[in-house]
Amino acid sequence: MKKILAMLLALVMVMGLVACGGTAPETTVAPPAESTPAESTPVESDPAVSEVEYKIAMITDYGDITDQSFNQTTYEACKAFADENGIPFTYYKPVGNSTAERVAMVDAAVIDGYNVIVLPGFAFGETLAEVADLYPDVKFVALDVAEGEGGFTATENVYSAVYQEELSGYMAGYAAVKMGYKHLGFLGGMAVPAVQRFGYGFLQGVDAAAKELNIVSDVVVEYIYGGAFSGDADITGVMDVWYGEKAVECVFACGGGIFNSAAEAAAKVGGKVIGVDTDQAPVIDGMFKVEGMTITSAMKGLAPTVKTLLTAIVLEDNWAAYAGKIESLGLVSADPEANYVQLPMESTLWCDTFTQDDYKALVAAMFDGSLVVSGDISAMPTTEVVVNTYDNIK
Repeated sequence: MKKILAMLLALVMVMGLVACGGTAPETTVAPPAESTPAESTPVESDPAVSEVEYKIAMITDYGDITDQSFNQTTYEACKAFADENGIPFTYYKPVGNSTAERVAMVDAAVIDGYNVIVLPGFAFGETLAEVADLYPDVKFVALDVAEGEGGFTATENVYSAVYQEELSGYMAGYAAVKMGYKHLGFLGGMAVPAVQRFGYGFLQGVDAAAKELNIVSDVVVEYIYGGAFSGDADITGVMDVWYGEKAVECVFACGGGIFNSAAEAAAKVGGKVIGVDTDQAPVIDGMFKVEGMTITSAMKGLAPTVKTLLTAIVLEDNWAAYAGKIESLGLVSADPEANYVQLPMESTLWCDTFTQDDYKALVAAMFDGSLVVSGDISAMPTTEVVVNTYDNIK
């Protein structure tokens, strides 16, 4: 009865949106034409595919599928898998930023018959706490939702992957100093665990490289959170000051579309940026038409995680291996490209002072335990380099 009432409530909410706006599919739910089976590549009957008829849905968090970061990467991974295997897929975008609106989209997806739902971002903690027990037959794949986030605890129909962002943050900070940059900046979206791990790892990497080069007194890091996962005039204004008056050389822009503000300011003075989550060099350099603006990106394996889980569910009927787990994904090999956290081999601006071999040696030290990076976010790491912190922009 509880499930039926929730679904009826969701239907009323969706109908209400249609009555008020007249275009509910455009404002709340992705147009079905983007991902219906008719647009997917049909496949022959495959005995490896489970007899269960799966339909995959994704729900966006703060951003949308064009954010060139977290949501877009997840969306593209879901769609690629669905197209390759002839599985129905669509996405839903909440009309606002609240748990109620995210829950409404889960309800809508279930009403529409979607039984595998991918939820990218820590904001879905409270959502999962409400819907997981309500829909025991739905398999939820969450990204970056940690134990206790919004009251979330994994149940048998939920899998969540969290990442050791401090490792790729360290790699990026270490690389930047080794490449010769001494005045750096960290622009985080919001002070949430994943962003903090990126930032604190970045500081540790900067500090370690400065010590190795014996230039601790010459290296400075400006550190701030924008208070949003997108760029705007206020954030760009702060970045203009950093790159201009403060002569910051390179900013690690960490948080969805917030890179727009850092890159916009950098482009005016020939500054550099570091991307996040995915290899953002093609996006940032292409958008601002400045080749080499992005010196590297601190990546985490969103797409591989999505592919692994969807393969286990749809093709291998092996959900049991993941059900009820919250896994922290990081290094699984001394091979940099085999890991869930890494720098991009192709687009990183390797140089004589930081080569691919130097990077491989760094990863190998992390993997064998001779180099330990702290993932503690209870307090900012102690460094010998100067770190100037600021109040949130918003």
